[in-house]
Amino acid sequence: MLKRMSFGLAAAFALGSLCATGALAYDGTKCKAPGNCWEPKPGYPEKVAGSKYDPKHNVAELNKQSDSIKAMEQRNEQRVAHFKNTGKWVYEVSKLPK
Repeated sequence: MLKRMSFGLAAAFALGSLCATGALAYDGTKCKAPGNCWEPKPGYPEKVAGSKYDPKHNVAELNKQSDSIKAMEQRNEQRVAHFKNTGKWVYEVSKLPK
């Protein structure tokens, strides 16, 4: 019993010390503020726009999500209007009477 308990304590101590070393891995010598320790790699530009790191997003691709959200809201409005009129919920908008 005592042998098991001492083994358990040793295992817990070893696990705790392993977890503590992860917190001490970065010494924070170049942090701008506490917790703000990100630094760019050497050669990374100060201004990203126009550099080789610029993602050059397509406006049409960026608007796809907002367009799909607008379409979803229109379908939901049709479903709710039909539900208020009939009291029956129909999920498929194509099955709603015109």
